[in-house]
Amino acid sequence: MRRENQSSVSQFLLLGLPIRPEQQGAVFALFLGVYLTTVLGNLLIILLIRLDSRLHTPMYFFLSHLALTDITFSSVTAPKMLVNMQTQNHSISYAGCISQVYFFLMLGCLDSFLLTSMAYDRYVAICHPLHYMTIMSQSLCFRLVIVSWVLSSASAILHTLLLARLSFCGDNALPHFFCDLSTLLKLSSSDTTVNELFILTVGVLVITLPLLCILVSYSRIGTTILRVPSTKGICKALSTCGSHLSVVSLYYGTIIGLYFFPSDDSSNDKDVIVALLYTLVTPMLNPFIYSLRNRDMKGALGNILGRRSFS
Repeated sequence: MRRENQSSVSQFLLLGLPIRPEQQGAVFALFLGVYLTTVLGNLLIILLIRLDSRLHTPMYFFLSHLALTDITFSSVTAPKMLVNMQTQNHSISYAGCISQVYFFLMLGCLDSFLLTSMAYDRYVAICHPLHYMTIMSQSLCFRLVIVSWVLSSASAILHTLLLARLSFCGDNALPHFFCDLSTLLKLSSSDTTVNELFILTVGVLVITLPLLCILVSYSRIGTTILRVPSTKGICKALSTCGSHLSVVSLYYGTIIGLYFFPSDDSSNDKDVIVALLYTLVTPMLNPFIYSLRNRDMKGALGNILGRRSFS
């Protein structure tokens, strides 16, 4: 059936952030700076890993893909939000909204799988150091990334197809700064039971299971670290995991706050603020976490800056 028969809405109205008009200028400048910092910071991570041969390891291979994912993830929502804050036209086409849902879900799932791969890499490095290079081979790393992309794309496609079959009649105003799936389901005039069941099922597969894998990996890592007699060895092991644990805490903390403890139907402001942290603030903090808490990244940056000043 054609979409024209399924939906009478040709566009949606994004109401944006819950802020007063006089605050628009300051908030626009703030989040423009956040978005530019996200893009430039993650590009710097990719550049450092590309230029420094010492960073050509499985952990930094996954980190470069995580940085690329964070750039595109923020770019799905931030540019449209910033444009809407500066113009009077807050509308987004039906096709544009559906596309935004697809890329948002796909990249969000990809983040989860990449963080899981990085946790597995740290588990092998600390718990099985003698077999690290054998287990974390280049082919395995490529397979993990490819499987992450395939599973994320499949999940997002199924979500999008189920969303496209719904009807949207009457009110087309979304109390959000982007086309959030749960907000769209509340707006639909169709029965969304299948969509909600699929969200629950996929949530278990792409959020809960990866989180459990990460927790198991770090529990094994913690057990191994406690067996190390040397305080220096413990500090070294913790330094290699601290950055990743910080990113995992930020990522899953905001997701749990957004989807496991949603606000009631009468108040959407909390969901919008948490989604803002999840889509913009967390990707911006990742470069700072990995550069400030990681000796290898700081060393690579110092070497490149030193070479430039010498030349």
